[in-house]
Amino acid sequence: MAIISDDAGQFDVFVHGLCWIHAERNIQKVHCFTQEQTALLEGKLAEFWKLYKELKLYKDNATPFMKEELNNRFDQIFTEKTGFLSLDQTLEKIGKNKQELLLVLDRLDVPLHNNTSERDIREYVKKRKISGSTRSNNGQKCRDTFTSLKKTCRKLGIGFWEYLDDRINMTRKIPLLSDMVALTRKINSNS
Repeated sequence: MAIISDDAGQFDVFVHGLCWIHAERNIQKVHCFTQEQTALLEGKLAEFWKLYKELKLYKDNATPFMKEELNNRFDQIFTEKTGFLSLDQTLEKIGKNKQELLLVLDRLDVPLHNNTSERDIREYVKKRKISGSTRSNNGQKCRDTFTSLKKTCRKLGIGFWEYLDDRINMTRKIPLLSDMVALTRKINSNS
């Protein structure tokens, strides 16, 4: 199992990869004071996203030659000195995470970013902030369970209220969500 994260330590379990979108945010945080620095930053961002696009292509058509080329391009982008100290330090820091950022070269099933996962929890985080969280462990478990059910129904194209009604009234017109998720995974892996 591979976990893709923003480099938060608690997620460094199993096989660990890093999110390219989070890595890019570090480059975006570099402050430019001259037009030359801005041009250097924009040039590195263009190289960064070009490499990202090539990694996406590699996932669909992996070859040993492409793997070597992408490894070399990564080194070139993240070790080449620009003369802009803040940018060079940021690129060097990102470059130290080469193994985690290039995990896709060995594991084609690994996504390049974790934004899909973040979108899945965004609704939960908003509600928690607005409501001030829950008052008990049971309340937290209930909220988490219903949020998960709602998200799963949405992804499967099932109305959440119809699903709840089906389960409460025990009509069983809607299959078990676990069966539908397994079927969806099977279909996606065969295509």
